[in-house]
Amino acid sequence: MDRQKLMSITLTAMVAAICAVGAVIKIPSFVSTAALDSAPAFLSVVFLSPVLAGVAGLIGHVITAMTSGFPYGPLHIIIAIEMFIVVWIFGVMHKRGMHFWKWPVALLLNGVIAPIPFYFIISPAFFWGSLASIFMATVINLIIVAVVMPILSKVFVRKEGRVN
Repeated sequence: MDRQKLMSITLTAMVAAICAVGAVIKIPSFVSTAALDSAPAFLSVVFLSPVLAGVAGLIGHVITAMTSGFPYGPLHIIIAIEMFIVVWIFGVMHKRGMHFWKWPVALLLNGVIAPIPFYFIISPAFFWGSLASIFMATVINLIIVAVVMPILSKVFVRKEGRVN
């Protein structure tokens, strides 16, 4: 394994570990497992590829589900995959320089669109009951990212051949 791949895997594992810390900081709600687990994954798009940042987001949600007792059982697999997709899209938009549009897209995808499958899988009441807390958790996570990302971007000055 070359140094570049090893560094990328190590950074992904470190971000996932920070997601675990955020996973224990829950957003109070009645019907969802919202937490501050996605902020580190969103931040990692600064120094990781969109795919690896998405993997960190997926792991972050799994850890949130674990610390919540898996209240939705295997449905957490759907949520983890959605988290991967949202962070991946955010990362692609960041890499392409879409610095304004990545924020509303992430908010819409994670805070409104991601819960839609549960409207049909569980119930419309569950969807509407969880929507506010998921939306607020997404807002809080994205505010943290918006505050920290400019600082982190200065720390990780990209050079050719460095971490993707």
